[in-house]
Amino acid sequence: MRIAWFNPFAGIAGDMALGALVDAGADLAEIEAACRLLGYPGWELTAARVERAGIVATHVRVEVAEQHHHRRAGDIIDTIKAAGLAPRATRRAEATFALLAVAEGRLHGVAPPDVHFHEVGAIDSIIDIVGTAVALELLGIDQVTSAPVAVGVGTVKAAHGTLPNPAPAVLRVLEGAPIRGVDVDMELTTPTGAALLGALAERYGAAPTFELQASGYGAGTRNPPGRPNVVQVVIGTSYDAERTPAGFPLDPATLTPAALAPADTTDAQTVTCLETNLDDVTAEQLGHTVERLLEAGALDAWCTPATMKKSRSGVVLSVLCPVEAAPSLTLLVARETGTLGIRQRLVERWVAPRRLVEVLVDGQPVRVKVGPYGAKPEYDDVAALARRTGRSYREAARAADQAAQAAGFVPTGSGLEDSRAHNER
Repeated sequence: MRIAWFNPFAGIAGDMALGALVDAGADLAEIEAACRLLGYPGWELTAARVERAGIVATHVRVEVAEQHHHRRAGDIIDTIKAAGLAPRATRRAEATFALLAVAEGRLHGVAPPDVHFHEVGAIDSIIDIVGTAVALELLGIDQVTSAPVAVGVGTVKAAHGTLPNPAPAVLRVLEGAPIRGVDVDMELTTPTGAALLGALAERYGAAPTFELQASGYGAGTRNPPGRPNVVQVVIGTSYDAERTPAGFPLDPATLTPAALAPADTTDAQTVTCLETNLDDVTAEQLGHTVERLLEAGALDAWCTPATMKKSRSGVVLSVLCPVEAAPSLTLLVARETGTLGIRQRLVERWVAPRRLVEVLVDGQPVRVKVGPYGAKPEYDDVAALARRTGRSYREAARAADQAAQAAGFVPTGSGLEDSRAHNER
């Protein structure tokens, strides 16, 4: 797993985040080419090496001629979706703007898609956010983490006038994240920088344990004396993530009990759980919503029967998703169900290592998921096998299970043989 750890010891802004990733090796020309797919005219992207209080860093600038820069959040997100960026870059950019839309909507009493961005709606801010998402993809980053975020004091000037520092939008998007106050009358963290961390960072704290491979520094525009106005990014690979599912077919010799040993439960994944209570949604709407959520990147989604107030029958819709996907999936749930409120919390989950293998049954390929405590054929493949061969689903599944065992994909000594015999009885 490739991890990027941001260290916003002096705060963070959109251009600083992008500059740090360019400094760490992301190709500026490729970033610009991807951002051109958004279709916005009249801008240029440049980068220069600068010094900030003794630290040499990369300062990225988006030169733009536009004056009017009020754009609806929904329009920006639609533009990102239609741009044809890499899927993960699209999700990260969309999640950042969705989080900003939810925060601004709460502050101003406006539905998130209808929020009109001012500074963040300008082309330079859009390129900073989308460019950062693209840069993370170019660097192969699987997980974003961060140190506590530095914020200043005093006041800041914005489109709505003079605001307290940190700005209200900064505090909204960083809810749940650790911040660190610095006695400096300067906007250390901007809404754009805060939103990037708020939407993308899965964990906060010290640098993770990993093999260090690159680092970079992104400079802000201002250069206060004696204070390095930069954000640091450190990139490395965590070898605790070697359990990534492999492709298929696999060599059965690799599926040893040691290779499929359960993960240390202290290395749990941090994910977001969204929940909402519903008593006025049809079963068809719920089924459609669950399908849309899974298509949009949810790790899991389910409905639990519940008795609501006034003894009304209802359901609790629960969604498990990556932290960075929570803002966009929150909007999706609200749009599809019409709910008036959605709960959100961070949860830890342990995911057993698994391998996806392929076996042949009557000449038909069937994928089988193999873990340390079980093996299960993929439903779609088993259903297709049953239709093509005229077997029942249970018979087709048993045949796939036996084929996996015969091929040696079931690790000896894992206990799977005993559980299989018990199930057969």
